[in-house]
Amino acid sequence: MYRIIDVNLNRATEALRVLEEISRFYLNDAIFSKRLKDIRHSICIFFDSSYNFLLKARNTEEDVGTCIENPTKTNREYLNIICVFRSNFKRLEQSLRVLSEYGDLDDRFRYQTYTLEKEMNEKLNIKMKKYLLDNKKLYLVTNSDSFDSDEEFLDKIALALKCGVDIVQLREKSKPVSKIIKYGKVIRQLSSEYGALFIVNDRIDLAQILNADGVHLGQDDIDIAHAREILGNDKIIGISTHCPQDALNAVKNGADYIGVGPVYKTPTKPNREPAGLEYLKWVSENIDIPFFAIGSIDENSIDEVISHGANRVALVRAIMNSDDVALTVEKLKKKLLCK
Repeated sequence: MYRIIDVNLNRATEALRVLEEISRFYLNDAIFSKRLKDIRHSICIFFDSSYNFLLKARNTEEDVGTCIENPTKTNREYLNIICVFRSNFKRLEQSLRVLSEYGDLDDRFRYQTYTLEKEMNEKLNIKMKKYLLDNKKLYLVTNSDSFDSDEEFLDKIALALKCGVDIVQLREKSKPVSKIIKYGKVIRQLSSEYGALFIVNDRIDLAQILNADGVHLGQDDIDIAHAREILGNDKIIGISTHCPQDALNAVKNGADYIGVGPVYKTPTKPNREPAGLEYLKWVSENIDIPFFAIGSIDENSIDEVISHGANRVALVRAIMNSDDVALTVEKLKKKLLCK
């Protein structure tokens, strides 16, 4: 029994220390740090009188558990702060349960960690979304209408991602839902493979079905508050804006990013007048969330767009219709990264 208590005491306090570092250095949250530290100290004090017995019972060399492969670690495709956070909270909660069963540790510590996990997860998701968007410059919006086959269309998306597109929005207004889902499953896999974000246009239900990273809304779609209620805090919500009031409303309502445009007249939105370069300049000076300029932007117009404050752009035809995707993406990203 002492061996069981010893290993779970070590496991719990180690997990608490890892979580303290996340709260201290990543979230910069003194309150979370103190709550975790207080739990760690309290647990150590509770078992302090048993310290010598626990050490005496310890037998790491003959512990068969140390030889068992850890599938969570070996099968993990990538390691990030979310993985560390989730795995250590589960390790902590499981260890506290064992300590309460074998060592009579008060259940209140476990209950406190349940609350902490929820509260920290919400703040971590918000910060992670900001981190993910901060590095994204080149946003591709799909349009399969000009392709002869699904394979040709999806090959173009794959090539664009391979060449460095940061975000892909699945926007297929003229296609049936079954076709959109078919496209989405492939693009979801490709986006994950190349470390890009996958966004679904308009349809929250399809974003859920496809496990997209988020949804992009129009001014006439479901409002941001209801979208957030359905999707949760860990999904990205963007929205198109066409004037200063749209942008201000988007920020007030909790959008993670906005689309700004159309900057120029575009066949993608034939009935909408351009928002223009002055609106783009206004956004760059007044809005502090990420924004993507959109609307007939290509290699020829991007310099003018950048000069009016944009350092992120969303494109359709410039990439989808390009004869040399690699060269197009390289030129666009080079200009954006110099901004």
